[in-house]
Amino acid sequence: MKKLLFLITFLLGQMAVAALHIDVVGAQSEPMPIALPALGGQTPEQAKIGRQITEVVAADLERTGLFRVIDKDAYIQELTGINDEPKFSDWQALGAHALIHGEITGGEEGSSFKASFRLWDVFARHQMEAKALTTDPNAWRTVAHMIADVLYERLTGEKGYFNSVIVFISESGNQRNRKKRLAIMDSDGANLRYLTDGSYRVLTPRFSPTMAEVTYFSYKDGYPRVYNVDVRTGISRLVGDFPGMTFAPRFSPDGKKLLLTMAHYGNSEIYLYDLTTGKKKQLTDHPAIDTSPSFSPDGKKIVFNSDRSGSQQLYVMNADGSGVERISFGDDGGYATPVWSPRGDYIAFTKIQRGADENHKFHIGIMRPDGSGQRLIANGFLVEGPTWAPNGRVLMFFRRNPYDKRGNGGKSKIYTIDITGHNEQMIETPQDASDPAWSPNLTGL
Repeated sequence: MKKLLFLITFLLGQMAVAALHIDVVGAQSEPMPIALPALGGQTPEQAKIGRQITEVVAADLERTGLFRVIDKDAYIQELTGINDEPKFSDWQALGAHALIHGEITGGEEGSSFKASFRLWDVFARHQMEAKALTTDPNAWRTVAHMIADVLYERLTGEKGYFNSVIVFISESGNQRNRKKRLAIMDSDGANLRYLTDGSYRVLTPRFSPTMAEVTYFSYKDGYPRVYNVDVRTGISRLVGDFPGMTFAPRFSPDGKKLLLTMAHYGNSEIYLYDLTTGKKKQLTDHPAIDTSPSFSPDGKKIVFNSDRSGSQQLYVMNADGSGVERISFGDDGGYATPVWSPRGDYIAFTKIQRGADENHKFHIGIMRPDGSGQRLIANGFLVEGPTWAPNGRVLMFFRRNPYDKRGNGGKSKIYTIDITGHNEQMIETPQDASDPAWSPNLTGL
């Protein structure tokens, strides 16, 4: 992944405190109308980059369900430069609550360009933000996501999540001949590339905190093992050489250890593996199945699922394996694939509700770390694999349709949904997609 060097500078001195604000976790309301003229430029290339950036920013913001970009054909005033002053009455007439405009400079003969923009509260008639980002022309899409992050944070008070990437399983073929490859893409589905060639099956990819590596489960060498792949080079290496099966890997918050499930002689236990020393420590010791561990963001707790109570339920323990406590108590089904929010305030999970004649129904849900406040926010024939956006306010998961008797069908796609259960959106991918994992924000790389 290409390192982005950028400069953020204030343009116009001290800015007024904004009254304009959206509550991202409150009651569902109409999207905020905003005006977003294309960033201007003095040359055709600058104007082209400006249009491209503006389109991506608009798509990012609208995809949240919190914003509605007003049709550009309705705009009365033409704003093409960073120093143009808004005629607020023109934008008020359109019902715009916020206005974003700016320009592109530089970029001649492949040199760095600067994207400058200003955010205005239209009805309060004051400037909320003014920034410039400088980078090379090939990184214009990253700059667009960074601008969307700034706007989202200024208008909602929550961190943005657009300048991030997704690793997932790209799938093709029918049920009898399913090809699975590790793939990585931007949060909006752009810039897709493959990390494995599909010659072996891969499952459950998870990012390291630095995003330099992805850990995953595979039968690469004919045995069920955990591997780490370098995101830049695509080179994979085996994580340890343990007896039996190892699966369900996930990095510790500091990236120095891996949580693993090891199955030996029919018993599955959770282990902590030190990537530096190669030493492993057993964390659970129970005749039941213990699996799918996930650290809390501070590294002090681990959530996992186990059938030690007779059905799959969620448990929380200390990072050393002590103090195991059950947190789910559903009597109408089981719980799986728990993952702790990056904010630490929620745990996402898959819930499987038992139905007649094995007709189960799957849900994506969230609960607080003590098990309270459970909410089911998505459902389907098969929905699974929740993963958190970097800001902890949006979830991604995959939904699979059933196969027919010939092994065809089974389409699988990735979706996002906010934690209120609103604004479900599909992420376009060229092939079927499953098992997503969301990276931390890339801002600052």
